[in-house]
Amino acid sequence: MSAVPLKSALHKNDLNYHLHPQTELAQHELLGPHIFTEGNGIYVKDIEGREYIEGMAGLWCASLGFSETRLARAADNQLRKLPFYHNFAHRTTPVAVELAEQLVSIAPGSVSRAFFTNSGSEANDNMVKLVWYYNNVKGRTAKKKIISRHGAYHGITVAASSLTGMSYAHTFFDVPMDAVFHTDCPHRYHFAEAGESEEEFATRMVANIEKLIESEGPETVAAFIAEPVMGAGGVILPPATYFEKVQRLLRKHDILFVADEVICGFGRTGNMFGCDTFDITPDIVVVAKALSSGYIPIGALLISDEIYHTLVEGSRQVGTFGTGFTYSGHPVSCAVALETLKIYRDLNIVERVRDISPRFLSRLHQFNDHPLVGETRGVGLIGGIELVRDKTSKENFDPSMKVGALAANLALEQGIIVRALRNDTIAFCPPLIITIDEIKEMFDRFEKAMENLSSTVEGYA
Repeated sequence: MSAVPLKSALHKNDLNYHLHPQTELAQHELLGPHIFTEGNGIYVKDIEGREYIEGMAGLWCASLGFSETRLARAADNQLRKLPFYHNFAHRTTPVAVELAEQLVSIAPGSVSRAFFTNSGSEANDNMVKLVWYYNNVKGRTAKKKIISRHGAYHGITVAASSLTGMSYAHTFFDVPMDAVFHTDCPHRYHFAEAGESEEEFATRMVANIEKLIESEGPETVAAFIAEPVMGAGGVILPPATYFEKVQRLLRKHDILFVADEVICGFGRTGNMFGCDTFDITPDIVVVAKALSSGYIPIGALLISDEIYHTLVEGSRQVGTFGTGFTYSGHPVSCAVALETLKIYRDLNIVERVRDISPRFLSRLHQFNDHPLVGETRGVGLIGGIELVRDKTSKENFDPSMKVGALAANLALEQGIIVRALRNDTIAFCPPLIITIDEIKEMFDRFEKAMENLSSTVEGYA
């Protein structure tokens, strides 16, 4: 791969001064940045003036697209009124209080309090601290281990990347932490045994979780964390009865259920939360991304009343509840999040997703007939297309071929942004404001990309 000419001083300055997150740095030195300058609805435009359908809502987050003026006005109004204040030492702002109340009122389970952060990673990092604090107050000082799943994504701080079940987030970073363990990825397409029904597969997956709990000792396991739909791990839907069985197991051993709703929350799966879609009753809920449509950083931990009162008891013993950030519940972020929730209500966003989801899923599943596609999967307005070398054996391409990345680049040439995930899975997670006509255009463009992919990898499939 040869270096490309630098297109502008901005490209040069990016290479000279900007360390990109989640980027192949050596490749970036050769290719340089792709710079985007503006957005309109589901479209974004780059510095060269080319327009693209943003089929990933940025990073699973721009649920209201890229030009919602109501959110810009909400930020502007709050910046003019009170641009910053904090939530330490009993202080707060009206927008932080109102946002906490609204989140608690719509959240799944029996949550009663919201703790604000600046991202999903930060929220999951603090979830670990809260779970440890909770068990220390209860005198269960050995009950600290947390079970996540292989292929899961829960963020990228030290604790959150430990929860993440993908090796790229661990290598050279000296994670995961000793307190984190990973159990099976419940992806039936790849991991079901011959002749095993969906019910039997779910039973075996949960039996393996129980074996892990028993081997570590139930008295040492504090929490289990899961995304209702595994997003960055490949858009993997749970097998039927999986979460029902998981919750029964966790109750048996007094283990907290943490639902990571960072991607699924706020309508993505056809309900306000993925927990509603898959009948999950969590003890802790993690939200971010679509909480502000990605327009401004904000996340939150939503905790049960029982957990909250345990934290209060701990504070009686030690004084200050010693976690939080300068920007926890930042008033501008809270104002934008409040307006985002109001827009969801005004648009009746859940019903809207339910109305257009059949068209989205129908077009997605049409790719099942393609010779390079092993499986399509999706719910609501999130979907994945897994590319395989052999449809019969379900054999994936050699990772060195980077077929998923190639497909994403070919899609880019057709004017659509998608994302290549594990096992050459192409993810779709468009803004929730997408129309039926735009769904058609998005998949029409990807269909052309797949035609070009077929000719490119001919002889390897």
